[in-house]
Amino acid sequence: MVFEPRSSRSLLQRRSSVSNAIQAGLDGIAVTGVAWYLIYDRVGYITSDYVIMLLLLIGALAVIYDHYAIYRSNVGLSVKAFRLFKAWSATFCFLVVIAFVTKQSETYSRLLVGQLFVIGYVVQLLLHIVMRELQKRFTARARLDNALIIGGGDLANFLYQKISNNPWFGERVVGCVLIDEADGEDTGDTKLRLPVLGRIGDLDEIIAKQAIRTVYLVTPLGGSELINDVYLRLLDKCIAVNWVPDIFSLRLINHSVREIAGIPVLTLSETPLTGMSLFLKNLEDRVLAAFILLCASPVLLVVAAVIKFDSPGPVFFRQERTGWTGESFRIWKFRSMRVHQPESGVVQQAQKNDPRLTRVGAFIRRTSLDELPQLFNVLTGEMSLVGPRPHALQHDTLYSQDIVDYFARHNIKPGMTGLAQVRGHRGETKDIEQMIQRVNSDIEYINNWSLWLDFVILVRTLNAFTGKQAY
Repeated sequence: MVFEPRSSRSLLQRRSSVSNAIQAGLDGIAVTGVAWYLIYDRVGYITSDYVIMLLLLIGALAVIYDHYAIYRSNVGLSVKAFRLFKAWSATFCFLVVIAFVTKQSETYSRLLVGQLFVIGYVVQLLLHIVMRELQKRFTARARLDNALIIGGGDLANFLYQKISNNPWFGERVVGCVLIDEADGEDTGDTKLRLPVLGRIGDLDEIIAKQAIRTVYLVTPLGGSELINDVYLRLLDKCIAVNWVPDIFSLRLINHSVREIAGIPVLTLSETPLTGMSLFLKNLEDRVLAAFILLCASPVLLVVAAVIKFDSPGPVFFRQERTGWTGESFRIWKFRSMRVHQPESGVVQQAQKNDPRLTRVGAFIRRTSLDELPQLFNVLTGEMSLVGPRPHALQHDTLYSQDIVDYFARHNIKPGMTGLAQVRGHRGETKDIEQMIQRVNSDIEYINNWSLWLDFVILVRTLNAFTGKQAY
């Protein structure tokens, strides 16, 4: 028997509210109006070049604003203002790139473009503020539908908080119905604890008494049988039924929702480096690595010469490390220790005042100059400028025995610096807790990866790599 979806309609549907459609329309009208006024003020009439610019601007707005979820997320005003600024800036970056690629940059007034950027953002932000206030006033007077959560625990309470704190959601969660005894355990969180209305056996009575219009099924991963039973009970009650699977009990790595031939697919673990993201990451790495290598080449030559004269042995240190998707590679570093054989074959981490360090080695480790040759690993694609630091193979084996999700950090390219390093989680790890903190930061980086995050980490690295943990 061949499985086919029962409906040709895509199961992943984007919900669009009237207010969001109005907001998008107002933004488009405002941007067009501001641009029109500035063109007439500066040029005196609308040229074909500026018409093309406006068409590209509106088209880019539609795509980029959708990418940044400007109209699909209800967040605080400060977060919305920053997200709007990023999306607006990305739109202008796109226009600038197009202008330079087509060699049309001289056609447009730089002052006009600068004014459009500033005034356009301010006008849009004011429109968003006004729309938020209007939404709040409208929803304060509107009748809210009663909603019920079936299930308990942290995820049910989190959902309750988000709906309760969203004044324009249009729903009021009256409480929850517990599935089993474990759902009623208190986690110690006192923020908006979810009222318990009864057990699953009381469901029909609670729905009738509370006039429930919407139900959220918050179930553990093994609750498919329960979902089927409850869903069949709710079918004839004209109630909106939503399923919220508790996948968050797992360690999620760059999770997402997508569809394959109309079938919803929950991706629990995936590298963020796919398609255009991989291309941009590689482009960022190779361009910046080549530039840094060119600027730092005199320093590299001086350090190499000093190492050679300071102690016998090779200039570079090569060692097997685990890279992206678990494939091993040989890392480049300046040799900072005397040539020696590991005791009992065990690779020992560098320590503060390590007796194995040479005089030059102590300095280049303290200033992180020993890491510069890894730019060659970046250029060959084995490493990235930013990512989880690669550890020795023996250390990978050791720590993976105590940290279940240790190898999840290899879902992205290893880096010369990373989120863990700029937070101070670098150097010797004396206990397992320090390594757990490092792994948590690495996975947080994977889940939130962006070119902007890479830029922030690179800037913070300038200070972090000469800190107290550098030895």
